Amino acid sequence: MAVEIITREDLMAFKAELLSELKAILLNTSTEQKKWLRSKEVRKLLQISPGTLQNYRVNGTIRYSKFGNTFYYSLEEIDRLLEQSSRNIH
Repeated sequence: MAVEIITREDLMAFKAELLSELKAILLNTSTEQKKWLRSKEVRKLLQISPGTLQNYRVNGTIRYSKFGNTFYYSLEEIDRLLEQSSRNIH
């Protein structure tokens, strides 16, 4: 069985490489956004109640897709609505 000696420089090089790979992984996951959000995520984002979200669906304020018993909302649509409402305020 061969014995290898690890030096401090080896550890520092390993540390630098590991940190570099972790940063790359974190940057990739943070830039990828979901295209579709569930009701809970939309309510949290807009800070509204379940009833308000239902009213938005019923009166056509927010478009949605339903798959099974789950409602899905386009993130792009939510962003567009937020932009519209911020323009209306100013």
